[in-house]
Amino acid sequence: MTSLKCISVMTTCSVFGALLAIIFQALWTLNQLNTVTLILTGLLALENVHRGGINEGYEKPKVAVGYGGCADLVVNATQLLSYPEDGVSFEKDELLSEITDEKKLIDNFAHYFENGAASERFISDDKLFKRLLTKAKTKLKDSIRWTLGGNAPMMGVRFLKEGADVLLATRMSEKLRKHLPTEIQLVGDVIDEDDIHMILEYKTGETWGPFTAPRANRFIVHNDHRNPFLQAVEWLEDALKNFQPRLLVVSGIQMMDTFKFEPGVREARIEKVKEQMIAQPRNTLIHFEMASYVEKDLLSLIEKNILPYTDSIGMNEQEVANLNRKLSKDTVASATDSNPRVAHTLDLMREVFVNLRSSYASNSKNKRPLTRMHVHTLAYQVILIVKGSQWNNTKNAAAKAALTAHRHVCANEVINPESAMLILDSSFATTVNELIVGKPQRIKIEQKDPVSCWSESVKVQSQIIEYEICVAPVLVCRDAKQTAGAGDNISASGLVVQI
Repeated sequence: MTSLKCISVMTTCSVFGALLAIIFQALWTLNQLNTVTLILTGLLALENVHRGGINEGYEKPKVAVGYGGCADLVVNATQLLSYPEDGVSFEKDELLSEITDEKKLIDNFAHYFENGAASERFISDDKLFKRLLTKAKTKLKDSIRWTLGGNAPMMGVRFLKEGADVLLATRMSEKLRKHLPTEIQLVGDVIDEDDIHMILEYKTGETWGPFTAPRANRFIVHNDHRNPFLQAVEWLEDALKNFQPRLLVVSGIQMMDTFKFEPGVREARIEKVKEQMIAQPRNTLIHFEMASYVEKDLLSLIEKNILPYTDSIGMNEQEVANLNRKLSKDTVASATDSNPRVAHTLDLMREVFVNLRSSYASNSKNKRPLTRMHVHTLAYQVILIVKGSQWNNTKNAAAKAALTAHRHVCANEVINPESAMLILDSSFATTVNELIVGKPQRIKIEQKDPVSCWSESVKVQSQIIEYEICVAPVLVCRDAKQTAGAGDNISASGLVVQI
């Protein structure tokens, strides 16, 4: 009898415990949904303050974008690449060079997949790339999709959506041109066949052999022999004089990464880009969109010929860490933390900012002092602008970028709070290194006014530079539909608000 009573009590306790767990889970979910809804409302309010071309009588800002374009073939990464029976091994030197065979392809994919890091790599083996294309088109034909590709076209389309007048420099076929809005002014010759870039996408928690992806991302591979030469630079040259843009966007330089040029050719093409940047009047702002780089020599060319002549830089969390490593240690990083803390990202941005501003002198001929940085991550957006510069509406731009991140990845312009989640904590520290900016602050995210902004200053070459930083939480898409092009859309949407 006593045993039956014990069993009855235990059963009752178990049922009661289960009910409590269900109630707790329901309350937690409701609280999370309420938080997301409040933050969404706050972000939308900031976005609506500055609606670009939607306002009647608004003068459209002119934006010129170069260079290059392609056709993107989007495919599930783990379905296309079979995990090898003998496993994979990482050799650092192999990860920092072009992909010449299947082993290097597998090693590279495993490395970036394990770290949840975006990467773009050149496959020099033509036959290997064709085999991948054939497999995707035949065995996976029901799940693949084709899209317009390339940094410049993606950014150009987003600029147009956000109310800008757009000039795009790229070479593409008549077939691909039909995917561009007719309102975009296009300069560049017509080619018979577009280069194809394969976008190997994967989702959070997806497994491949012993590896599990910590976040949704993509591994891009191509065998592109046109875009590395940046031939659209010449096509843009005359058009810029007539168009007179408020903003010139330089992108696509990563196509040169690990590509084998004849001696001196790459240097000459980079020099041509530099000349085009120098030729722009001071009232034309210049933005450089970073990307995934693994070749130290190319980053050195960018450090010398591109960065000193730009007003603004756009990067993701991998790229800002890689740029900082190159500037401070003259090395490159193949992958870094895919979801860094805000304080860590802020410190990297400050170090990059000081390093680049240190190389600028007021009497530097043709050089431009860096006045804007935008780092976009999975969990948050950070925009830094120098006070008194030509950039406006920083808080609104950060909100716009955060909303665009969700809309693009979810492939839906309407944001449903139930399709979103917050990864960013309810508060964050401003630094982990007191030597950089002094004693850290602890900033709480206000749900009804979710974009946090504050002022700082730094001494560079005996000059005190005052700047503003704004951090916006991202409503992370629960079911990622697309990751390729996210950075391009996010950067463009933030820029158009600030010009």
